[in-house]
Amino acid sequence: MTDTLREPSATSAETDRLAVDTLRFLAADMVQAAGSGHPGMPMGAAPMAWTLWSRHLRQDPAAPDWPDRDRFVLSAGHGSALLYGLLHLFGHDLPEAELRSFRKLGSRTPGHPEFGHTPGVECTTGPLGQGLAMAVGMALAERMAHARYPEVTGHRTYAVVGDGCLMEGVSHEAASLAGHLGLGRLVVLWDDNAITIDGGVARACGDDQLARFAAYGWHTEAVADGGDIEAVDEAVLRAKADPRPSFIAVRTVIGDGAPGVEGTAKAHGSPLGEEVLAEAKRRAGWDRPPFAVPEPVRRTCAALAADGAREHGSWRETFAAFEAAAPERAARFRRTHERLLPEGLGEILAGTAGDAPRATRQASQACLDALAPVLPELVGGSADLAGSTGTTYGDLVTRDDYAHRAIAFGVREFGMAAVLNGMSLHGGFRVFGSTFLVFADYLRPALRLSALMGQPVVYVFTHDSVAVGEDGPTHQPVGHIESLRLIPGLQVLRPADDRETAEAWRLALQRTDGPTALVLSRQAVPQLAPARQDEDGEAVSVSVEIVATGSEVALAEAVAEALRGEAYGVRVVSAMDRSRYTPDPSAVAVSIEAGSSAGWKGLVDLAVGIDEFGSSGPGDEVLAHHGFTVDAVLDRVRAHLNR
Repeated sequence: MTDTLREPSATSAETDRLAVDTLRFLAADMVQAAGSGHPGMPMGAAPMAWTLWSRHLRQDPAAPDWPDRDRFVLSAGHGSALLYGLLHLFGHDLPEAELRSFRKLGSRTPGHPEFGHTPGVECTTGPLGQGLAMAVGMALAERMAHARYPEVTGHRTYAVVGDGCLMEGVSHEAASLAGHLGLGRLVVLWDDNAITIDGGVARACGDDQLARFAAYGWHTEAVADGGDIEAVDEAVLRAKADPRPSFIAVRTVIGDGAPGVEGTAKAHGSPLGEEVLAEAKRRAGWDRPPFAVPEPVRRTCAALAADGAREHGSWRETFAAFEAAAPERAARFRRTHERLLPEGLGEILAGTAGDAPRATRQASQACLDALAPVLPELVGGSADLAGSTGTTYGDLVTRDDYAHRAIAFGVREFGMAAVLNGMSLHGGFRVFGSTFLVFADYLRPALRLSALMGQPVVYVFTHDSVAVGEDGPTHQPVGHIESLRLIPGLQVLRPADDRETAEAWRLALQRTDGPTALVLSRQAVPQLAPARQDEDGEAVSVSVEIVATGSEVALAEAVAEALRGEAYGVRVVSAMDRSRYTPDPSAVAVSIEAGSSAGWKGLVDLAVGIDEFGSSGPGDEVLAHHGFTVDAVLDRVRAHLNR
């Protein structure tokens, strides 16, 4: 399927002028009413945004989740008032009352765009640069979906980025990947206003952005006057005709039209004030009350929305024909967009468990091998560690063939996670990415957004403790598991053996409202027996409860066996998901985890952990050095019981 192109001039020059001023003053009115916000970016970028939405963006406001719609990402999320103005004008479910409630508690117009909170918002932006990276993920997902369903997939992704987005490191990671993969249906417009919060961009950055993106393999060009709608339109048309991803530098003036503050940092993040706003409106010939929308603008936007509805209707007809010709593929398309799983995945995963000791990262690889033929929408890869993390996953996606399922993200942890967010938001795929647990720090901001947006991204974190060994403390995570548990909405699972690893994958895939972190071992672990029972089939009486996770469950079993020999009743609990663990109030609770004990203290009576950096040496020796042997743990438990 190919997208349709509107005529270069879908609106009159006078309507264009009115529409741009409408967007400028809606944004300024929102910020003024709220008493806070960012008027400068919307006032400067309104012409380019109007150009995109009136001439290029294919959308149906009545169906904002239409699978083949174009995506628009405002990476410079502080300019949210511009996006809300566009959504309001084009008929999304965002009435004037919501604009008047900008940045107020409970409104649908929060300070930065939030996915799932405001109709038509494609992703949560605000942390600069991540919107660009998510747009790359959406564009990659479109190409991969087109390779599978060319009959019903052919949309584009547009993004507006600011100076701050381009300074953030994640923009380099994502843009490099986009150029490498040749994502030609991605168009990025740079709001080149040369101003940041503290002052001029030149104070801190002198990058030649056009040369930079050209070096990544992008099509690049510049528009000298961001207020020239025809020039912006023509640049976008050329971008759409180019097979490479496109980067358009649009020179704008922050706070355009606001006397005394335009072109300065003063316009960035504060209301203009009643006098400046009134003078800006007077100079523009705008004599309307706050939040006014001229009737010609309303009519034009309604007509454009109707065009989008007709395009959506045409797509539905195309999909009906596709469904009649290829019912199985069409059913899979529907299922994957509804995030439904095929039957029998639990049994398939359970069948990967074996009897011999092996690392849980290897057990996870077995799960992926089993899932590949039955869950074609599961795609992902690693930050250059597939062999080490157990995520080798078939042939690689390339710029010449997007039909495969494995993605080589390169050494770009943050970019990987942000791109995965974009792919998940796009829909039609379940996604995973992997790296060593210690490098979760590199991607944490994107993982946090996965949780904030409720996206079921699976993060495969391996080499999960000081048992990493010889690579030393730089590669040995200590506080990382605990820090992941602090992120609201993130499911953290640390399985102890094959069976638990299979169950962890099942739980991760069944979850559709948030991300999951699978925390896996480098070293081999034994396969655990079912819970201990007495001769009458009843669970043993408990006076000591030892709770452990991952590779420490086997250590807990050995400690428990020794204590049973001393006449203690002992139960071992494998708390793969600690959030579901509740201590037995009738027992002395002891936790064993080769990482920070901070989260266990207060939950159990004795927390055995590692609250210092690790050491370089063979993994078992490093564990012993930090007290993770049967004898060392027994000594601590006995001492506690004696007290």
